[in-house]
Amino acid sequence: MINRARIIGKVEYREGDGPNITIRQGPCQVEEDQLDAMIRWTDGDSRGSAAIPIDACRRYVSNKVLVVEVLEAT
Repeated sequence: MINRARIIGKVEYREGDGPNITIRQGPCQVEEDQLDAMIRWTDGDSRGSAAIPIDACRRYVSNKVLVVEVLEAT
């Protein structure tokens, strides 16, 4: 299930062995599976997405820098 969310603090991801990249603050979507969370966002005319470990996603939620709106399945 895909949930709407809002980034209100510093949320980062890493591409390969590269440096951490900060995702801009604002609305996004979060989709979780057992190992990863996929975060998708738009920034003007461009779209971005990043997979982060589920533990990192839960830490961002716990630290209240990623606020997820849980939607009920219909």
